[in-house]
Amino acid sequence: MFDLSFSPEAGLAGLFAAAFVSATLLPGGSEALLLALVRLHPEQALPALAVTTLGNVLGGMTTYATGRLLPERALHRLSPRSLEGVRRYGSPSLLLSWAPLFGDALCLAAGWLRLPWPGCALWMSVGKGVRYALVVAGAGAF
Repeated sequence: MFDLSFSPEAGLAGLFAAAFVSATLLPGGSEALLLALVRLHPEQALPALAVTTLGNVLGGMTTYATGRLLPERALHRLSPRSLEGVRRYGSPSLLLSWAPLFGDALCLAAGWLRLPWPGCALWMSVGKGVRYALVVAGAGAF
């Protein structure tokens, strides 16, 4: 059989990378890794929550920066709902940036619309942090 154990440090580094990639336009998921790390190393619950949230927010801000670089015609492929929602609600719409499928589109739209990056980072952090806190709580770590 395979030995699936890993050190907390290696787990945190891998968790950061997975969270970052999953918040960009590349596919990925970090929730299962977070759950596994917290179940294997419950004492790492808070560092894991912080590292995962940071990685995911930095990935989301990378998608935001990509949106700032796109020419106007490039966003015709973006969902009109995502673009209109971000235009209407501004940075607080990024509370939903954690959501599968349209969360990345919200980050991209926020960058393309040139919303102020500090507010975008703040709202992303809240939404993504709450989602990961629920995963950690579901693992029984809180």
